[in-house]
Amino acid sequence: MASVDCSYSIKGSGPAVFFVHGIGARKTSWNEVCKYLEKDFTCISYDLRGHGDSSKGVLPYSLEDLVDDLETLRQKLNIQKIHIVGHSLGGMIGPAYALSFPENVISVSLLSTAAFRTTEDKNKVQAVLASMREKGIGPILTTLAERWFTDKFIKERFTDVEFRLQQVLETDPEVFLDVFRIYAETEMSPWLNKIKHPCLVLTGENDGGCSPRLNHLIAGSLSNSDLCILKNYRHSLLIEAPHEVGERVREFLLKQSEIN
Repeated sequence: MASVDCSYSIKGSGPAVFFVHGIGARKTSWNEVCKYLEKDFTCISYDLRGHGDSSKGVLPYSLEDLVDDLETLRQKLNIQKIHIVGHSLGGMIGPAYALSFPENVISVSLLSTAAFRTTEDKNKVQAVLASMREKGIGPILTTLAERWFTDKFIKERFTDVEFRLQQVLETDPEVFLDVFRIYAETEMSPWLNKIKHPCLVLTGENDGGCSPRLNHLIAGSLSNSDLCILKNYRHSLLIEAPHEVGERVREFLLKQSEIN
């Protein structure tokens, strides 16, 4: 399938970092995180196909399509070497890109993503997908919020939670379900060990679907990785913990800049 033209935003200056969001999110999801990086890096965030201001393309999508979109954007911007920071589904697109285009990559940061799922893990994520297909996306928004945010954040910052859920509702339901399918079906364990680039593996302590258990296995399979577990948080780290995420990603990227 042909790549699509993705809407993007560029801030800051320095080595290029591409930020890849997750299911039903937007390039703006990275705004708060990028504030910690713009002084040292060129921060490029973009809307995945079918999200935000990007073209929809033709359904169904594949992980390879999403990788090709990133490569098309890299070529369009004429940037040789890139760091990739991906969250959730974006944390699958990043390493998949590094596998297909290793010569273009300096480092990969995998935030709140999953691999090495057990049969029970797979059944749980497939059950969520099946429920959305049967009942629609709206009825499970409360469940998503409880999986994504801590109880404290939901209570104190519900406007921010509502904004994230509204992004989901504004995403074409066919697109949302299709990219959720890619997230549910993708299993990186057979090929993660082929990635030799420096990698940051980061997740929330209480992220049920992208748990520390899975992320320990992800980090262990990568030949050059740093593992970071953020205490107390769940899945939506970009919204609930941008300071912690921004500082840790910045520290990791600066270390790679010193090495290179």
